[in-house]
Amino acid sequence: MKRIMTVDDSSSLRQIVSLVLGSAGYEVVEAVDGLDALSKLHGRELHLFLTDVHMPNMDGLELTRHLRGMPQYKFTPIAVLSGSESDPNSKQKAKASGATAWLAKPFNPGDLLAVVKKVCVDARPANGALER
Repeated sequence: MKRIMTVDDSSSLRQIVSLVLGSAGYEVVEAVDGLDALSKLHGRELHLFLTDVHMPNMDGLELTRHLRGMPQYKFTPIAVLSGSESDPNSKQKAKASGATAWLAKPFNPGDLLAVVKKVCVDARPANGALER
């Protein structure tokens, strides 16, 4: 089973992402911010990171830079989930930090699954679950 980490300080958003991805056959690891995400890595094989930008302790862009500096996660796809569409530089900042994709919040489950499939071919469900 493919494993995806979702990093967001909003518990309701983490629950929604976990439900959508879990229903599609993915294993989901949840973290509340970048520091929590780093503490939960423990050498785990992760196939994709989904991170918010604005979080306490360590934001998503700093987390992305940390992950890109780690040999195990240097090439792991990182999708930024953010409501910062009003800032024209947000996408560029995410890309410069090493992010692979951007998904604006709020999003629908189909959009989330489409981004997962697009940026991480190897993160498709291993158990043959149907995707919506």
